Amino acid sequence: MSNRLNVTPNDLSAFWMPFTANRQFKQAPRMLVAAKDMHYTTSDGRKILDGTAGLWCVNAGHCRPKITEAIQQQAAELDYAPAFQMGHPIVFELANRLVDIAPKGMDHVFFTNSGSESVDTALKIALAYQRVRGEGSRTRLIGRERGYHGVNFGGISVGGIVSNRKMFGTLLTGVDHMPHTHFPDRNAFSRGVPEHGGDIANELERIVALHDASTIAAVIVEPVAGSTGVILPPKGYLKRLREICDKHGILLIFDEVITGFGRLGTPFAADYFGVTPDIITTAKGVSNGVIPMGAVFVKKEIHDAFMNGPEHMIEFFHGYTYSGNPIASAAALATLDTYKEEGLLTRGAELEDYWADALHSLKGEPHVIDIRNIGLIGAIELEPIAGAPTKRAFQAFVKAFERGALIRTTGDIIALSPPLIITKGQINELIDHVREVLRMVD
Repeated sequence: MSNRLNVTPNDLSAFWMPFTANRQFKQAPRMLVAAKDMHYTTSDGRKILDGTAGLWCVNAGHCRPKITEAIQQQAAELDYAPAFQMGHPIVFELANRLVDIAPKGMDHVFFTNSGSESVDTALKIALAYQRVRGEGSRTRLIGRERGYHGVNFGGISVGGIVSNRKMFGTLLTGVDHMPHTHFPDRNAFSRGVPEHGGDIANELERIVALHDASTIAAVIVEPVAGSTGVILPPKGYLKRLREICDKHGILLIFDEVITGFGRLGTPFAADYFGVTPDIITTAKGVSNGVIPMGAVFVKKEIHDAFMNGPEHMIEFFHGYTYSGNPIASAAALATLDTYKEEGLLTRGAELEDYWADALHSLKGEPHVIDIRNIGLIGAIELEPIAGAPTKRAFQAFVKAFERGALIRTTGDIIALSPPLIITKGQINELIDHVREVLRMVD
């Protein structure tokens, strides 16, 4: 590590960084060189409390021994095996273990390498399923305003964040969007699931009437919209979507790339809300963010609809070179072991009230216009600076890092999602950092 500590800006020009203000960063780099449990270490030797689980993904904390050892052992034993027409035992073991914790009826897993790939895989499964069951006219996909479903063309087409869409042409055709569920005038400073707005789910009926159900393959939503600023579903909203989809023969896809693997205090958001979709997309927490991996869960009837025709024929022409990669599979199995041994898939439920109290103690601090929480996710929405949207939250991000905490901002919203191993004392420390930063920004 020591030979990487003195990185200068001149070393940084070749890397075009993703979702980053590149010019600002390269003038004052924020370099992370090590991590352990709840903390990063910077290139100048400071400890940074991780308030974001890396990027919503390091649910079990950093550099956990079981995961590290599993990766080392697997790399020495079997580094790569092709996933097309070949297999290796560990990926089948992983699929079985994932099915064991998935919502009832989710009996099959298709492996990807990221949340973006999981979303595009789910959309392709939905379209192909409608075709193989004789409903080939169902080609339309329905997303939601302010939705985030990764950065591939399918994901940004059904997504609804304008900055992620506006540069890239017409995207996929045949896509429509439901309204988002953010109603600050009625739900500001709600604790947990907000009371008002569940009836907005009925907008799906309007869209069905406009296009006709016979043209619609699937609806995709995040149960909790994370990257757009932690927007929660009002009471009854997801159940109503499920009812409408069932009524019209439309598949319901939950994008659980963020909410999967304990983030809400349950294995999946489907468990938290008591609503089971037809397809679930995951990534991030499946391997604790250590090795890129994603997994798409599907109901048995969807999988089985493809298992027809000659047995030597490929049933579904889709996949990735690294689907179920041996090292990623080993990391994921060790991650599941860590979750189980430490009770992390449900630990968020134990801390949810304490977390909510801490977050809502920020009410009344400068610039705070709303606070939202669910499980171990939180959002503090700030009043924008007139004529300079996002600037206030970005200032807060930079100042928090300087003070020793990693937070995430999207627009003028501070989003928090710490590793599930966080203690009550560390919750207090994180919120105190945010409080102090709010009092410092313009």
